[in-house]
Parts: sequence; C-alpha cells; structure tokens
Amino acid sequence: MPEIKKLLIANRGEIALRIHRACHEMGIKTVAVHSTADADAMHVRLADEAICIGPPSATDSYLNIPNIISAAEISGADAIHPGYGFLSENAQFAEIVEAHGIIFVGPKPEHIRTMGDKIEAKRTAGTLGLPLVPGSDGAISDLAEAKTIAAKAGYPVIIKAASGGGGRGMKVCTSEDQLETLMQQAGSEAKAAFGDATVYLEKYLGNPRHIEIQVFGDGNGNAVHLGERDCSLQRRHQKVLEEAPSPVLGQADRERIGGICARAMADMGYRGAGTIEFLWENGEFYFIEMNTRLQVEHPVTEMITGLDLVREQIRVAEGHGLSCEQHQINFHGHAIECRINAEDPRTFAPSPGTVKQFHAPGGMHVRVDSGLYTGYKVPPYYDSMIAKLIVYGSTRERCLMRLRRALEEFVIEGMKTTIPLHQALLDDPEFQQGAYTIKWLEEWLAKQDAN
Repeated sequence: MPEIKKLLIANRGEIALRIHRACHEMGIKTVAVHSTADADAMHVRLADEAICIGPPSATDSYLNIPNIISAAEISGADAIHPGYGFLSENAQFAEIVEAHGIIFVGPKPEHIRTMGDKIEAKRTAGTLGLPLVPGSDGAISDLAEAKTIAAKAGYPVIIKAASGGGGRGMKVCTSEDQLETLMQQAGSEAKAAFGDATVYLEKYLGNPRHIEIQVFGDGNGNAVHLGERDCSLQRRHQKVLEEAPSPVLGQADRERIGGICARAMADMGYRGAGTIEFLWENGEFYFIEMNTRLQVEHPVTEMITGLDLVREQIRVAEGHGLSCEQHQINFHGHAIECRINAEDPRTFAPSPGTVKQFHAPGGMHVRVDSGLYTGYKVPPYYDSMIAKLIVYGSTRERCLMRLRRALEEFVIEGMKTTIPLHQALLDDPEFQQGAYTIKWLEEWLAKQDAN
C-alpha cells in the first residue's frame, strides 16, 4: 500500500491552504506551485517547498500540465491533489499524473470523463438508479411522440435545443395545444443560433431548490453518503451561501436519497470524494450532474459530521478503505457557509486590491478558510472568492445568530467585499425561515435595486 510522504498541491488560494493544513496534520510534506502573481500567497509561504510554474495567466500556470508534472518530478512528490476548479475534473490530467507513477488524489480518470459529459452522465445516472428529470431519452421531432412523453412527464414541460444554451431554443409549454407551435419555434431558434434544429423535451421545474449529496467511495465497491447541502442561494448559477442540512429535508428523505447515491457510487466503483447534484421540487429529486472533486462548500459537511474530507481523500488515494461505515456517520446541528468575494456587494463588479486590515472572526464553532493577511495583494487574474466563513450551531436558529455575530466581527479593509450582502440576507424573514429556491436570490437582489 503506497504511503504519501510528499504531496504537490496543484491549486491556489484558500483550497491550497486547506490541503496544506490537512497534509501537515498527517505528517505529509507539501509542495506549493504558483504563478508569479501568487509568489506571496499564504500557501506558498507555509508549504515545505514552492515552485513557480508560470506567469499570472491560469492557462500558462495552473492549467499548464507539463509545468505541473515537471514540478512534481523535480520535487519528488509522491502525489498531486488538484483541489477544485482548474484541472480537478480534467480526466487527461489524472491519466498523465498516474502515467508518471504519481498518485492522483481524486477519482479514477474514467469516472471523471464519464461524469464530465452531460449526456453520458445522465445516461450513467439513470443506469445507476439515480432519479432523472422525466422526459425524452434523446432528440424528438414527432408530435405524437412528444405528446405522449409530455403527458407522462406532466405539464409544464420545457423544449430545449440539443446544441448550445444561453436560453436560446428553449420554450416552456403549459398545455398540449401549445406543443406543436412551440416545438417548431424552438427548432427554428436552435437552427438559427446553433445550426442544429434538434430539440428534446423534459419536465419543467418552475421553482426548485438545489440540493446536493456528498458521497465518498474507496474505489473497491464501498461507498457512503455524508448527507446533503442546500445550495439554492445562487446568482447567475454561482453559489453564494450554502447550508447543511437543508431546511426542507426530513430524515426519511435524507436517508432515501443518500442511500440511492451511496449504492450508485458503490456499483460504479467510485473512488474518493464526489457530489451528486439535484434539483428538488415537491418532494422529488431530479439529477442534474455529478462533480468528481471536492466542493467549495465541503466545510459545512465537515461541521455536521466531524469528518475531515481532505484527510479522507488522501487516505483513500493511499489505498486505505473508508474510515467509517454508513451506520457510524451521524449528523449533528446545522452549518452555514458564506462565500466572501472581493466584489462590490451591489453591482458585483470585481474589487481586487491590497488588504489594509484583516481580522477574522473567532469564537466557538466559527471557522474561516482564507489565505488573506494584512498587506496581501489580491490579484485580479483569478476567481474573486477571498474567504469562506463557516459557522456551526446546535440548531439552525443558533447557527444564524452565531453567523450574524461573526459577520459583524469580520474585517477586510482595502477593497469592497460581499460581507454586507450576507448581513442583509440574514435580516430577511424568508431567508430566516429557509423559504428560498434557486430563483429567490436574484428576485431579492432585483427588489434591493428597485429600492
């Protein structure tokens, strides 16, 4: 069984620091790779070794596979952890890492490839028994067939272009008498926009929640689920705040969908951490996609389970079995994560700059994942998230009270941040009640702008 003694972190920012900390607690030395823009980053300062892999552009540095592999070989790293983003879901990168005799801390390349293809992922999910959005299996052109599928799925349905996106070639149909006209319109729009008139049909979910299940497999047919996270607070499909457990799920629903996901991963022979994402409406789950990596929001799961997910990733990569069985996993209390971005809290325009003052909130059950420090220059080249504030409470109400206090303590001076946005959200009665969906935040923001 291979033992990892030195691990290269193929990422930057708070996730690189998070991986470094887990490694050092396991007695594993770390190698930080960095662009020239990140030479002063906290994970670079703390790592046992640091190697520059290119200029600021991610394409020339954090996405530069030859340079990353060279850094691993020069430093003698046994393993590479990709974090999230960048190369974390690149099957070719995983294959290259393993071809060089280096341990890839992540899923098998074939699983990354399968789940990275939307059509193949949906087909595989269906085969594994995951609940899918009802609709056609593929392209549809025959009106009679469309009527049969729509009636079975239940109106409203949505007609979508098989190629492209951005809302073009999409039509919501509320009754059978509209179906023919809307299919023709969707096909015409798709042809004009993408050169392909092919459309398919599925049930339209008007106002669902976004709920995801954290799964873990050992690669040998054993898998567990670690409960759900509610990620419905989104702006332009970007998550803003996540919580676990979801305010709308009961224990029976959690065990049901969690069990389905764990069995699917066991059947698949899945290795490492993964997240299966669903839309949830009227008590039903509908598979969207699977992320074959660690999620930004993994800390809320750690808070309610007491498990270190990065440590577990490394153990599984070394060939160990899972550290616990399903019956040993218990869920306690409530956790919420606020993503703190270097952005204007109203316009969301990026606001990079030099940190003039930094003070992280503290106290019981308050965690800040961030690479910031006073004097650090936030570079303009990468994602704008600069910190994650994660708070735990024995109940959701107590968690919200602690989160309010922690946000008041949080000081980041020198740039605009989204801390005021999170404080305003906490004051909203609907958010306090957990009564929100994936459309709620954008509607809420529109009201704030109107005022």
